[in-house]
Amino acid sequence: MIKLGIDLISQNKHLFKSKRLGLITNPTGVNHDLESTIDILNRETNLVAMFSPEHGVRGDLQAGVKAEDYVDDMTGVKVYSLYGKSKKPTKEMMGKIDLLAFDIQGVGARFYTYLYTMAYAMMACKEHNIPMVVFDRPNPVNANTVEGNILNTKYRSFVGYYPLPQRYGLTIGELARMFNEEFNINADLTIIKMENYHRDMDYSDTGLTFIFPSPNIPTMETCYVYLSTCIFEGTNLSEGRGTTKPFQMIGSPYLDVDWLTEVLKKQNLKGVKFRKTYFTPTFSKHKDMLCKGIELMITDKDIFQPVITGFILLTFIKNHHHEFEFLPSFSKDGHPFLDLLVGDNFLREGQYSIAELKKKINEDSEKFKQLKRRYHLYD
Repeated sequence: MIKLGIDLISQNKHLFKSKRLGLITNPTGVNHDLESTIDILNRETNLVAMFSPEHGVRGDLQAGVKAEDYVDDMTGVKVYSLYGKSKKPTKEMMGKIDLLAFDIQGVGARFYTYLYTMAYAMMACKEHNIPMVVFDRPNPVNANTVEGNILNTKYRSFVGYYPLPQRYGLTIGELARMFNEEFNINADLTIIKMENYHRDMDYSDTGLTFIFPSPNIPTMETCYVYLSTCIFEGTNLSEGRGTTKPFQMIGSPYLDVDWLTEVLKKQNLKGVKFRKTYFTPTFSKHKDMLCKGIELMITDKDIFQPVITGFILLTFIKNHHHEFEFLPSFSKDGHPFLDLLVGDNFLREGQYSIAELKKKINEDSEKFKQLKRRYHLYD
C-alpha cells in the first residue's frame, strides 16, 4: 500500500520539534487508516493554529460560503479563515506560528481553489520567514496525463492563478515545488514524499480510501468529469449542483437534449458516452425547476479527454440555443466567470473551430509536459 506524506510523520518529527505549528487541512487530510491529520498533529506536535480553506477544515461549508474565524470544538485550536476576508494568512496569523503545514487532497484540476490557498500560504511563509511543509498525496486522475490550454495570466484569479493547463498531471507536492521554483515564490519548502507511489496511478490504483474533497465532488469519477463540466459554472446551465451527481450531469429547462445527444455521437469522443436525463436541482442554478440534461458516463478513463469534451459540449450548446447565456463577472477585473475558468476568452468568443480547439489543447499540453518534468518526485 502507498504511504502518504502524513503516514511518515514519525520519520520526520525533527521538522516539527520545538515549533508552534499551523495547519491548513480539510476532511481529506487523513492517514491510510483514516485518522485525521488534525488529530495526528495535535498528538505528535505542538499544533497551535489551523487555517480553513473553502468548505472549512471539517468540510461543513458549501461552495462559495465565506467562513469566519472560530475555535475547533474537538481540539480547542483556533481556526483562521482563508476563504473570507483574507485568502492569504495575515501577519497577525503568521505571528502565532513557527512552521506551517499543508495536507489537502487535490483533484488534479487547475480551477480547484485549494491549490491557490496553498500558493498564498507559501507566499506568506516567504514574507514572514516561516518554513512550510507539504504532506504529499496522489493526483486522483494520475500524475502523468496533461490536457488543456495554458492559463493566460491576464485572466488569473482564485480559480486559476498560474499558467497551468486544466489537467496538470502533478501531485500536490510536485505542484508546490513548481509554484515555489518556477513562479519564484522562493519559500523555505519541504515536501514529505509518499512511498510506493507511481505517477501513472489514479486513485483506484493506490489502495487508499477515496474521501470526497469537497461537497460537490462525491466520487472519484467526479474528479474526471469535473475537468469537463466545471466550465458550465460560468453559464446559465446547471452543472448538476443540487443533485446526487454534480458535474456528471449538466442541463437546463431549455436544453434540446435529443439534438445534443445525436450531434455528440457523431463526434466519436473517446472514453465517454452521453445519456439523456432529467433532474431538478434542490439548490443552486434552476433550483426546484425540471432540467433537461445529459449525463457523462465514462467508459474508459485512460482514453477519456475531459477538457476537449467540455469545450465541444459548450460550443455546441452555445451555438444551438438562443437562451444560452454566459454569467457576468464575479471579479473586480470584470472578466466573465467562464474566462476565469478557461483561463482565456477564446472559448466564450468562439474564436476557434473544433479542430482548432483540439490543436491548441494539444500544443499547450505538449509544452507543459516538457516543463513539468523538472518537478517530478516520482517515476
